[in-house]
Amino acid sequence: MNNLFKEKTNQLIIVAAGTAALLAVIIFGLIRSQYHSLSQIKNDTSAAQTQLQNVTDTIKRSDTVEAELIDASYNLSQGEQDMASGDIYAWTYDTIRRFKAQYKDVDIPQIGQPEIGDVDLLPNFPYKQVKFVVSGTAYYHDLGKFVADFENSFPHIRLINLTLQPAGAGNEKLSFSMDIIALVKPNSTTSK
Repeated sequence: MNNLFKEKTNQLIIVAAGTAALLAVIIFGLIRSQYHSLSQIKNDTSAAQTQLQNVTDTIKRSDTVEAELIDASYNLSQGEQDMASGDIYAWTYDTIRRFKAQYKDVDIPQIGQPEIGDVDLLPNFPYKQVKFVVSGTAYYHDLGKFVADFENSFPHIRLINLTLQPAGAGNEKLSFSMDIIALVKPNSTTSK
């Protein structure tokens, strides 16, 4: 009977070991890979929900973005109004003469030929520039007021290379020469 008990015990141990091995294979082989797949699906779902939320937010903001674009386009068109356009020589002459009319003691008999080129301050700037020389005579304070008012009136125009010399012996006036650089409105008819 002892033998029979020993055989039954050994069979029971073998069945228990086989069952444990089978459970280990099931847990590590099937269930663990399923947990990994579920984890990956959860991460993918979370990423898709985040992307969906971003798209939804963008759609909700589209009206705001469109309004901002309209405002920016309007502001740009307003800013481009005082830029050089059309016949550049006529624009140059008219702009200087019209502004100079307020300053009787500033004499500008000579306005140089405008030269159109790329903007040399910033590379790849979407605008062109026109550069021309203005020469004349004026009293020191009148010229200072003219220069300050000119640059304040035209935000897209800069006066550079201002040179001053006495206009003549015994004369209180100064002879001046300066370069004027103005931005040219895109898609405008330009002539040299």
